[in-house]
Amino acid sequence: MQTQTYADTTSTRAIGNSLISGKTIQGTRVYSPAGDELGHIDDVMIDTSSGKAVYGVLEFGGFLGIGSDHHAIPFGKLKYDTAREGYVTDLTKEQLENAPAQEASWRENRDWQQRSHEYYGVAPYWL
Repeated sequence: MQTQTYADTTSTRAIGNSLISGKTIQGTRVYSPAGDELGHIDDVMIDTSSGKAVYGVLEFGGFLGIGSDHHAIPFGKLKYDTAREGYVTDLTKEQLENAPAQEASWRENRDWQQRSHEYYGVAPYWL
C-alpha cells in the first residue's frame, strides 16, 4: 500500500518529521491519475494570514522550460506519494490545459482565484 498524505504546511513527505521546506517541494514531480508525469512544482504560494501553503505552482509542457505553462494548483488537489517521491493529482493534462487562464494579477485577483477553485472543485482557502 502506498502512503499518501495531503500536502500542506503540517503534513507531507516526512520521515520522523512533519515539516518540509519549500525548497524541498520545488522541483518535485507531479503525476496524473494514470501515472503520467504532468510536470513539477515550480513554486509554493503561502497565505500570509493563515501561514498555510495554498497553491503549488505547476510547471508543465514545453521543452527544457521553453514554452512551458504555469498553473497555480490548490494544494488540496495534490497528495504526496512516497513510492513515487512525487505528488499525485486527480487532474489530467487536458484539465490543466483547459483551466482558467492565469492572469498576471492572479495573486491579488479574488475573482480569478474563485473561478480557479470552482474549476478544480476545491473550497477556497480564504473561507
